[in-house]
Parts: sequence; structure tokens; C-alpha cells
Amino acid sequence: MALQAIAFYLLAAVTVASGFCVVSARNPVHSVLWLILAFFSAAGLFVLMGAEFLAMLLVVVYVGAVAVLFLFVVMMLDVDFAALRQGFARYMPVGLLIAGFLAAEMVLVSSTVAARGAAGANAIPMASGGADVTNAEAIGRVLYTDYVYFFQAAGLVLLVAMIGAIVLTLRHKPGVKRQSVMEQMRRTPATGMKLANPKPGEGIGE
Repeated sequence: MALQAIAFYLLAAVTVASGFCVVSARNPVHSVLWLILAFFSAAGLFVLMGAEFLAMLLVVVYVGAVAVLFLFVVMMLDVDFAALRQGFARYMPVGLLIAGFLAAEMVLVSSTVAARGAAGANAIPMASGGADVTNAEAIGRVLYTDYVYFFQAAGLVLLVAMIGAIVLTLRHKPGVKRQSVMEQMRRTPATGMKLANPKPGEGIGE
């Protein structure tokens, strides 16, 4: 139990520290890397709680897809971050107001848990077939029976996000040669070869 407590506090500290670095890092690429570390630490916390399926889902979906997608978008988009930071002072009051609401909610939840105990004693029991049902099977029964439409909607949102990132990074610059698959398939020996007889000392032009 002592080793589990040490692992919990270590992973929790890393998660909180990396979350702070996400919002405080000046380089957006570094922010995404700190976000990946936060996801890995949160996955470790899920493993300690016995939710191995959620830990795997966090690593595969958020680290393997969402965070890497963010990283590619940040690195490939030509965003002028200096211009984005110019309105920081103007929107600071709104940001501080939202941060105050979030802090009040976290304090309220923490005080409620400390007064009434853990949420597991007061929560509604999930769909389960007994003690022999694994964590992944219990979550699958809930996701694909009661919340199947919400689960599919979340997948559609991720699909739209990926398509949007591809559309944003796809740019047609002038003077860049591009591959045309249809023209290559329609090529014949007559159109695909060109006989040239250059003079001595001269090269072959296009």
C-alpha cells in the first residue's frame, strides 16, 4: 500500500506540474509535449485505480491521435504567435474570471469529497454482470448500450478535427510541381518518351 501511495503522489505531482507547464510554456510545441506527458501520467493514475481500459484509451486516443495531431498542426501551420499574444492583456480579465469559476468548482468538489467520502460510495452502480466481469467488458456494456450515440458522436468530432487539420495544412503554392496520378496512368510510349539530339557542349532542357 505504501508503494502504491508513493506511485499515486508521484504521478499526481507530475500531472499537475506538466499541466502547469502546458499553459505557461512560451513555445506551443513545448506545450503539446508537456500535454503528452500529462496524458501519460493520468493514464498511470487510471492504472492504479484499476481502470486499465481507460488508461489504454487515454494513451491510444489522446496521446496517439489528438496530441500528435495538435503537434503536427502547430508545427505545420504558419501561425504568427506574436500577433496572437498582442490581445493577451485585453482578454486577461475574462480569463481570470473563468479561472476563478474553475477554482471555485474544484474547491467545492474537493470539500464535498472530503466531507462525504469518496465518490465510489455515493455513485450510481454501473452496468456489470458480477465480480467476474472485467473492467473493459463493463465499460463496453455501458458505452455500447446506454451511451452508444454519444460515443459515436465523439468519434465524428475527432474525424472532423482530423479533416480540418488536413485542410488547414494543405496549401497550393505557385511554382511547385505536383504529381498527377491520372496523367501518369494515361501515359503512352509516344507521350512518355522524348528523343533529343543535343549539340556537343549543350545540355538537354525541359
